[in-house]
Amino acid sequence: MLKKITFPLIVMTLTAGISTANAANCKDVPSFEDLQSALKSARTEKNGGFNLDMWGTIVNRAGEVCAVAKTGANVGDQWPGSRVISAQKANTANAFSLPGLALSTANLYSAVQPGGSLFGLQESNPVNVTAAYAGDATKFGSAKDPLVGKRIGGVNVFGGGLALYNSAGKLVGAIGVSGDSSCADHNIAWRTRHLLGMDKVSAGVAGDLKDNMIFDITDGKSKNGFGHPTCGVSDEVAANKTVIENAPLSK
Repeated sequence: MLKKITFPLIVMTLTAGISTANAANCKDVPSFEDLQSALKSARTEKNGGFNLDMWGTIVNRAGEVCAVAKTGANVGDQWPGSRVISAQKANTANAFSLPGLALSTANLYSAVQPGGSLFGLQESNPVNVTAAYAGDATKFGSAKDPLVGKRIGGVNVFGGGLALYNSAGKLVGAIGVSGDSSCADHNIAWRTRHLLGMDKVSAGVAGDLKDNMIFDITDGKSKNGFGHPTCGVSDEVAANKTVIENAPLSK
């Protein structure tokens, strides 16, 4: 009887310890509730794309997943494959941003093409497939998403991933958004970050636009080396509009 009682208690104690540790590791980034609220609000704006439901993931500076949210009521309301992609984008933006220089996943597109300055980057830091596909799928996008507390890894090189800088300008992690066109993903991530008050970006490769999308590809070549393809006129307008709306917090 003693063994039957003790074992569950040990498991409960270990689980509580993991939850407490994760909460401590994620104290500097937005909570699941804040992410879900901001993501849903951002998705209702004119972001271009197909107006689809979205996945959003936040990682801390150590690359650990702190929250995974969705805008749809059910797991299948968003593209299932985009859950892991949103986590990849968050990992990428965090992994390749610094306190004084933000790189969004959109900024990496041209740089990783053959002949680009970062060619091959997309092959580094592979996804942790064990974490990516483990756990109860009914909990995906909830406060108990199985990715929480794990390092997902992965490098994604199109729009949707942005580093998180708090009100003091400190880099604390990143957000990744996926579920629509790559431009719409970026626009929704941009708006979500603004709503979370985490866009105090000091500098980026886009100059005054910081880490926003750069539409400067002509004949397959980006003028400054960090351009992203256009996804449609409405997407470009939305991307430029987000900069205007967020300018006060981006300076």
